[in-house]
Amino acid sequence: MVRAAFAFFIVTSAVAQTASPDTQALQALVMEIRAMLQKSEAAWNRGDLAAFTTDYEDSPETTFIGRDITHGGTQAILDRYKRGYPTTEAMGTLTFSEIAVRPLGEGYALANGRYALKRTPAGGGDAAGRFTLVLRKTKAGWRIIHDHSS
Repeated sequence: MVRAAFAFFIVTSAVAQTASPDTQALQALVMEIRAMLQKSEAAWNRGDLAAFTTDYEDSPETTFIGRDITHGGTQAILDRYKRGYPTTEAMGTLTFSEIAVRPLGEGYALANGRYALKRTPAGGGDAAGRFTLVLRKTKAGWRIIHDHSS
């Protein structure tokens, strides 16, 4: 009985340590997109909207849906954020959480999660909501092609 349990432990440990190529690819995808979102969060929190919007694909088809719909590349998205968050006080401190990532096919992924803005009353008060991103893998890395935040 002890030998059988020990043998089972050795086999399951070996299997757990040897991830399949699909599992490794999924883990890499999740790590890359989470890293992108962490970089994006840091850019927002230092008040750098230009850096924040570099995660969007600079394409006329790129879409942001919030209260309004914005189509266009990074400049259109940047202009939208500048109108909505004209000061660092209005931007507050951004935190992403509950991030889930899944592949949609070769070179595409879906990410969703929760965002929270901590702001002073003068900055507009706290805000929170959900987001869904469709991302495309480019030579420069993952880029957002569709953002629906509410």
